[in-house]
Amino acid sequence: MDNLSRNIRQASLHDISHFLISNGEKVFRAKQIWQWIWQRGVTDFEEMTNLSRATRELLSHNWYFDRLEPIHIQTASDGTIKTAWKLYDNEIVESVLIPGNQKFTVCVSSQAGCPLGCKFCATGTLGFKRNLTYGEIFNQVTAAKAAAEARGFPLSNIVFMGMGEPMLNYENVLTAIERITADDGLAMSPYRITVSTAGIPDRIRQLADDGVRFNLAVSLHAAKESVRTSLMPINKTYPLKDVAESLKYFVKKTGTRPTFEYLLLKDINDSLEDAKALAFYCRQFPIKINLIEYNHVEGSDFQHSPEKKRDEFVKYLEHCNMIVNIRRSKGKDIDAACGQLAAKEV
Repeated sequence: MDNLSRNIRQASLHDISHFLISNGEKVFRAKQIWQWIWQRGVTDFEEMTNLSRATRELLSHNWYFDRLEPIHIQTASDGTIKTAWKLYDNEIVESVLIPGNQKFTVCVSSQAGCPLGCKFCATGTLGFKRNLTYGEIFNQVTAAKAAAEARGFPLSNIVFMGMGEPMLNYENVLTAIERITADDGLAMSPYRITVSTAGIPDRIRQLADDGVRFNLAVSLHAAKESVRTSLMPINKTYPLKDVAESLKYFVKKTGTRPTFEYLLLKDINDSLEDAKALAFYCRQFPIKINLIEYNHVEGSDFQHSPEKKRDEFVKYLEHCNMIVNIRRSKGKDIDAACGQLAAKEV
């Protein structure tokens, strides 16, 4: 690509139409190109087979795609597939394709690295590199869709729980979701998409004001202020009270029930007292709770909570009429924790 080339995923349909007309091409070709870009998810103009070679060459001389290059793929015994992708500037991000009951879920990244530095997360050791473009987010989904369908099952769900804090890349994340759910995009249901945040109150309110239809998850991991701050430094800036107030606003405005993600860590946040604190905190709004098994990160002192303590934790929450799900750890025999594989590539 030359210095005058433009990223075609950043172009509007009007931009493409104007370009074609200016170069003596038929304007109806714009919709064909748009379909190749957003419905079929191609990343090479040569794949646009209903265009003439001359038109394809014209496009390739003036536009480019923000491609992802797979540089490391790990497949676990349970079928989980983790891919490290190299971006155009050599930064590394990850996505994970997770098998379910005759379907697949993809976990995608929204940033290269992450600025939040959560103590239990391998991505936090990498620091923050940059935000991903909405094209780079979209490409992770189309790659996962192709991989799922090659294995005979559909891609049914998307979770923004990979590298990065989605709410710190708000516009690109929402634009990617718009393209994923649009009728002239991948036409996936927004109710099959979950965006996870560490809890940034202003952005949670903005989601409500923007009338989003996807699911919201909050990485809580502790309902005691001191414990959460020790695990997640962002809690110093946005303490539990502020997160709760933004969630009340979100629930009132959208009428939906968010989810708390709670990583059970041995002797850190898995006691009965921690369960009581969580139940008390959850009284403020309708909520679902996902308890997550810890996937060990090399060099970390954190440990997996014993089954007995986990079961007692669950029993107490259910006694308090909480909706509780246990998210079993996937890909235990590969670098499945967020950021592990990318850390090996940098």
